[in-house]
Amino acid sequence: MHLGDRIAGDDVGGPMSASRAAYDELLAMLRTVGDRFAGTDWGLTEPVDVAEGLRVVIHLLAIGLETQFEDDPAHPVFRAIVTPWRKALGDNADARYHDAAVHPAGTYRVRGRTAGAAYVSFTVEAGVADGAFPSGTAGSLNDSGFDMADDGSFEVTVGGPARDRGWLALPPDASRITVRHYWEGVRSPHAPPVPDLGLSIELVDGDVPPAPVAPTDGSVAAALRRMATFVRSRTLDAIPKPGEGDAPPFVSRVPHVFPPPSNPGAHALAAADAAYSMAPYLLGPDDALVMRARWPRCRCANVSLWNRQLQTFDYLRQRVSLNRAQAVAAPDGAVSIVIAHRDPGVPNWLSTEGRPFGLVFWRFMLPEGPIDTPAAEVVPVDSLA
Repeated sequence: MHLGDRIAGDDVGGPMSASRAAYDELLAMLRTVGDRFAGTDWGLTEPVDVAEGLRVVIHLLAIGLETQFEDDPAHPVFRAIVTPWRKALGDNADARYHDAAVHPAGTYRVRGRTAGAAYVSFTVEAGVADGAFPSGTAGSLNDSGFDMADDGSFEVTVGGPARDRGWLALPPDASRITVRHYWEGVRSPHAPPVPDLGLSIELVDGDVPPAPVAPTDGSVAAALRRMATFVRSRTLDAIPKPGEGDAPPFVSRVPHVFPPPSNPGAHALAAADAAYSMAPYLLGPDDALVMRARWPRCRCANVSLWNRQLQTFDYLRQRVSLNRAQAVAAPDGAVSIVIAHRDPGVPNWLSTEGRPFGLVFWRFMLPEGPIDTPAAEVVPVDSLA
């Protein structure tokens, strides 16, 4: 008998337990998501597209394992949500994201450092209990609302009685808090040596039930189901099939036509004090997309290339995003950025990595005043040389 064989009763797996049932459910969910999200239901038929769909499922599974499996709001720990090798849901070459479990009955002390970041913020995600996709952003606090020492260190209180500064409320449906650090430098903060953020979170008050000290059948079953919900809710349940669902105002489905940059409001997993604009690109082998924009007055800004699964291209080995410190711009902030399959020999080239289709995402943090809508046109790549 092979180790992988499953037979009835207790010969191999032992009697059916809650954790074994949840494990089987996780495997079945992965099969369903792999077949549908990385298949024809989501318009993927070419092997390379299917492979990329399966890749994001595995990345989400890894994020779920990192952030969801060991979940204890009485003893929370900030963990990295995405990395250069574990990407999902609109990651960013210029940002690092961390989150931790919290409980609405708790009061937490959060400490950290800006580590040279141009922007730091905290958001409370609503409706994310048990791995669910958030129903929206339930609170936001950026670095203009808390004090920092000369070395960039800070302390913020989350939950409990209201305070004048450095405080973020926890509404009844709060269960996770996200920290964003954005840099605007010539190198990515993901490239070693990475900045030391010194993030910590500690429960200081409140009746918050702790997780079991030692794993139990029930606690492991609950953890496995959180992971299953996490993966499914961010694939089949979160990303509509091509052409279906309502896009937020900052998202265009027309290639090369960008909507006016707009604030995402309470849109889930978004920074409430940012402005976004996104459109797809669709380029033949000899095409180039020339985008013209103007950097606004803001804390920081960039433009990134994503695949259809909302993962950044490989920013550690290719130029696939640009911020204001990296892009060549006119004194008034006017900038021309070119997306093409090969280097056209002009400044501000973003590589498609050979992908004929992708998403272009503009991001402006704490903008001041109106933002010009990026304009774009397709031209022969050889005409740019």
